[in-house]
Amino acid sequence: MIVARWMTKNPITIKADDTLAAARRKMDAGKFRRLPVVEDGALVGIITDRDLRQHVGALEHVRVDAVMSKGVVSVTPSTMLEQAAYLLVKHKIGAMPVVDAGKLVGIVSATDLLRAFAEVLGATEEGVSRIDLALAGDPGELATIGQLVAGESGEILGMGTYPGAADSGARQVLWVRLRSADASRVARMLNEQNFTVLAIHP
Repeated sequence: MIVARWMTKNPITIKADDTLAAARRKMDAGKFRRLPVVEDGALVGIITDRDLRQHVGALEHVRVDAVMSKGVVSVTPSTMLEQAAYLLVKHKIGAMPVVDAGKLVGIVSATDLLRAFAEVLGATEEGVSRIDLALAGDPGELATIGQLVAGESGEILGMGTYPGAADSGARQVLWVRLRSADASRVARMLNEQNFTVLAIHP
């Protein structure tokens, strides 16, 4: 999935020559903690709640461009969500502007990425379960599991892998997100086919 699907379009912005008091009012009204700073539609900086707290008592007299961060970490609408998540973690920030051809087109936050993650794992849908299995490393395992689940009347909505925990005995774990009236029955069938089911998540 790409950032464009999850970003907030046309975010609230502030100009470089506005005061910190104006930024404070916008942040309070929108209940957010950062504002992109734009000039003629182009991103020139970002200002955060922390920046404002450092100038309490002088908000009416200090301009945004005096305290904004200019080296802004940003992404494009076509950036993959996993890359956006990596950048948020690497730079320890809660959101990033989304820029296209030099123009600010959106903002994507950690909350947006969590919503996307929840959708991928089926947490937002009724009747969807997730089965985690240990992978042995056989390249044909994924295709076999897919065929078995489909044959058991389980509609596969997504599959993926992640590293196994040290105490799980599995180097890689495969998760299968499926829509099925009885995920436990599908899990039993996989066990009977010599696959190791680690967990069922309703």
